[in-house]
Amino acid sequence: MFSDNTPFAALPGWAPDRKPRLLLVDDQAVNIQVMHRVFARDCQVFMATSGSQALQLCQDQAPDLVLLDIEMPEMDGFEVCRRLKASELTRDIPVIFVTAYTDAAQETRGLEIGAVDFISKPVNPSVLRARVRTHLLLKFQSDALRGLVYLDGLTALHNRRYFDQQLDLEWTRSVRHGTTLSLILVDVDFFKRYNDRYGHQAGDDCLREIATLLKGSFKRGTDIVARYGGEEFVCLLPDTAHQDAMRLAAEIEQRVRDRALPHTASDAAPVVTVSLGVASGTGSQGDAQQLLALADQQLYSAKSSGRARACGAELTAGQAPGR
Repeated sequence: MFSDNTPFAALPGWAPDRKPRLLLVDDQAVNIQVMHRVFARDCQVFMATSGSQALQLCQDQAPDLVLLDIEMPEMDGFEVCRRLKASELTRDIPVIFVTAYTDAAQETRGLEIGAVDFISKPVNPSVLRARVRTHLLLKFQSDALRGLVYLDGLTALHNRRYFDQQLDLEWTRSVRHGTTLSLILVDVDFFKRYNDRYGHQAGDDCLREIATLLKGSFKRGTDIVARYGGEEFVCLLPDTAHQDAMRLAAEIEQRVRDRALPHTASDAAPVVTVSLGVASGTGSQGDAQQLLALADQQLYSAKSSGRARACGAELTAGQAPGR
């Protein structure tokens, strides 16, 4: 049981290193102020006074839950909810309608288009807090289950399926904001020889070591590290300039080398090393698949020029890279 004053960060399944992100949407400032007082202590609160502003904040800030008014000028809450549920980027954000409507037909309509709950105005702060707490907990549990589908069983990194999904989403953000998206493909040098020399169990241990080193190389919550397949990994770096991505790639190469895992069958060094391909670009220069192809081309260049190094390039308009 949770008391009315239980901090949200104390709820089961919640990561205590950040507050839940809550979006309040109402065209009446007084209503937003009332709800803000209820959640200011426990949540990172965003506020919108129109449907279009709410949609933009959902794309930019990825709130954990939306409290949404129905009656608003230009775009009502039903249309806002419908658009949120139609977008791959926002469809998993739970929406609670906070409204003066009390008839069953309106509630049914809201639930049918994807809302998870209805709360009547004027709001009772204790009821509002309890409902939000419940739906945040359900979302955290749902996110945890969904995350298992995107987890690589050997390394505990994200898998290729998750990377493919996030690449498209981050490219969309890059196009919208005009920011640079960077990719780093990482390949373990002479890994087949490593398996042949030390055995497949040692090979699995080696991949887990590399995965741990990669995870430790990135501090931002927006950076994504995934197992791309076999002995290949990929790092997705939103809002990262090419020179910064190259610096990170060089640091990764050195960290793996410094780990000094013996590899006497390698032609690159007596220890395990990696080759890296770096690509950076913006929406005005191509598309996500061209960016990925350029990173693959640069990885090939690194391997063909001696391995244990990073090669990189920036995507240019009309570029169609290939090996």
